[in-house]
Amino acid sequence: MSARLTPNSGPPLSREDLLARFAEAGLRPRWWGNAAGDEYGSHAHEHHKVLYCLEGSITFHTEEGDLELRPGDRLDLDADTAHAATVGPNGVTCVEAYVEG
Repeated sequence: MSARLTPNSGPPLSREDLLARFAEAGLRPRWWGNAAGDEYGSHAHEHHKVLYCLEGSITFHTEEGDLELRPGDRLDLDADTAHAATVGPNGVTCVEAYVEG
């Protein structure tokens, strides 16, 4: 069980870019967003989760440490990885999907 952050190393990604990445991987994306300072309590998912940040920022808190996502960053959460999250000062918009199997 782990969480892996892949920082965006190029220009900011658009909504269309992110949707294309999910389509190439055969994943069905779901968009969500939260206001500044919102928090998620610790929880885990049964499936591998892939998440990209479009706007704003969010910090995921795991047993391995904190991982801050900014626009274009990708987070992979293995199945059963406990995590909590805190939204950054400008809110956040993300897209995510679960990898079956």
